Amino acid sequence: MEKTLAQYDKALAKCKDIFLKKTQDYGTAWRILRPKSLTDQLYIKACRIRGIEENEVQKINESVDVEYIGLVNYSIMAIIQLTLPASEGLELTVERAETLYDQYSDATRELMKAKNHDYGEAWRDMRISSLTDLILMKLLRVKQIEDNDGKTIISEGLDANYQDIINYSLFALIKLEEQNN
Repeated sequence: MEKTLAQYDKALAKCKDIFLKKTQDYGTAWRILRPKSLTDQLYIKACRIRGIEENEVQKINESVDVEYIGLVNYSIMAIIQLTLPASEGLELTVERAETLYDQYSDATRELMKAKNHDYGEAWRDMRISSLTDLILMKLLRVKQIEDNDGKTIISEGLDANYQDIINYSLFALIKLEEQNN
């Protein structure tokens, strides 16, 4: 588990660094997006990853790492949008955005530790393409929950699905890093 935590933290740090640099460049313009729009952005990124995995030719010379990082960051943005009141305003300071990022990424890390304990690091035996498929399935679930106005009868809510997407994406980044070494 210590190896996983170190790899997870390294991958998350890379995602956070990009999030903070983009926040410095663009501010928090993403705050204008409704949760459904963030879900659609996540869906586009996951579909691109799957397309690259299935196609023999890739026309945009950009690695899937960038898309998995986007999945992590957009999922955290989506959780922020679900929890932050509109009265907070669109523009957050970099410091406030970082505090929120840390709050939700820390909670997601704790979830990963609990699930990883119970599942015995089964993700290490999975294919990256299976992680991609699980992300797409979670996104389809999110879309259905959104279409049901956020109501579920027995299922986890939106935030739990976003957290799973974050963790699956970080696992994919870890596996890609291992493949490259």
